[in-house]
Amino acid sequence: MRLFVALPILEPARHVITALLDRLRASDWPVRWVRPEGIHLTLKFYGEVAPERLEVIEEAIRFAAAGASPIPLRLASLGAFPTAARPRILWLGLEAPPALELLQDRLERRGEDIGFPPEGAPFQPHVTLGRMREGHRLPPRALEGADGATEKVAFLAEQVVLYESLLTANGPRYEPRLVLPLGA
Repeated sequence: MRLFVALPILEPARHVITALLDRLRASDWPVRWVRPEGIHLTLKFYGEVAPERLEVIEEAIRFAAAGASPIPLRLASLGAFPTAARPRILWLGLEAPPALELLQDRLERRGEDIGFPPEGAPFQPHVTLGRMREGHRLPPRALEGADGATEKVAFLAEQVVLYESLLTANGPRYEPRLVLPLGA
């Protein structure tokens, strides 16, 4: 099973991101866009995991999330990995307090304790919008102003969710395996 931990994106932010995706889809960019039901903020990616490891992973997540409160977030600007000039992944940034980085760091450390190496790059809170199709590129400066008048909506992340990514003919489907309310 393919697993990751994420924060679900709630309304009204989900609506704003979906509207941005609709606008971006209207472009002729060579991008595989995320479906609206796939919108989330990934905190830790475990990858392909044997089913017998699920219980250990759930315990690590519970430990890492213990004592964490709901986290206020705000939509920010469009960005890309590795750079806007040579994008492979298009994303919408999120402004967050230090509490988000602390939670993500605790998930990384607990993951490392049970055999999952930490991510190599610094944590950048974002919602993935799409991935460039293999061998294609965006027109120069395509991302400049592409998010238009996207409203910088604030919302509260109130749950940490362990998702299983199930690959289907229509793209991945994310099934919750563990849902932990923050601040409980």
